[in-house]
Amino acid sequence: MNYPIDKLHLFTLNVGLACHNGDWNWKNVRSPFARLYLVVQGTAKIQLPSGIHDLSPGHLYFIPAFTTHSYICDSPFTHYYLHIYENQEEFSILDEYDFPVEVEAHPHDMELMKRLTYINPFLKLPMSNPDTYDNHQCLMDNIRKNVLRPFCDKVESRGIIFILLSRFLKYATPKTGIADGRIQQTLAFIRRNVAGHIDIATLADMACMSKDHYIRTFRKETGETPNAFIMKRRIEAAELMLMTTDAPIKTVANGLGYEDCSYFNKIFKRHTGVTPQQYRASCLEVTAG
Repeated sequence: MNYPIDKLHLFTLNVGLACHNGDWNWKNVRSPFARLYLVVQGTAKIQLPSGIHDLSPGHLYFIPAFTTHSYICDSPFTHYYLHIYENQEEFSILDEYDFPVEVEAHPHDMELMKRLTYINPFLKLPMSNPDTYDNHQCLMDNIRKNVLRPFCDKVESRGIIFILLSRFLKYATPKTGIADGRIQQTLAFIRRNVAGHIDIATLADMACMSKDHYIRTFRKETGETPNAFIMKRRIEAAELMLMTTDAPIKTVANGLGYEDCSYFNKIFKRHTGVTPQQYRASCLEVTAG
């Protein structure tokens, strides 16, 4: 896959240098933005669905958006953090790739992080607790701050993000890089149309297969059924809509192809552990301080 770079719209939500002393231990964090870390000194761990990963000085680490993870830290630990929000006009380019968790930092990456922090002092986190910044108000405030910055700072910030992200893109693999081109085509269609109604029979016709054959082939190629894949993408889209808009829950459900709002509530809770109303309420809460 070779996407036009002008389709990749990235914002610096938060950036800064954090020094911890065994107090970086937040659990089950899940956000609509990606995280990139550069470790300066000390050691810590991140627990991801793929397992527990050690964080080492001189290395970069990447956590994609909507990835549930936990931090483990019991000693001094210093790192630069960068929260990246992708403005998705049609679909998420970052979501089209599987990224490595860890890559070795280039010699000048530390200076790039320092520079990004220097020109964006207002994007430094006041506290490391995700509850204090992973909410609707902070997300919208930081996006607004990005829009209001001097143009020269926007250009420089985005350039630095592109450079740091390129370290991971070099080793990333396309999610649609599977053997069957017919399944590739329908995967791309699902990602681009997740907010609309997607019928399995239509996908099967697109792939020139019977419905049963398509479901079997899809599962063989991706490891999950078409319905499971579509549902996962829709829940992620719902989380983003609940955090960034004030649209009624029913409107969010209908916009994602769920005519039965109670069924949408049930599916959302099954995947996130909370109802849409509870999720939005938590996003609207801003912890004092």
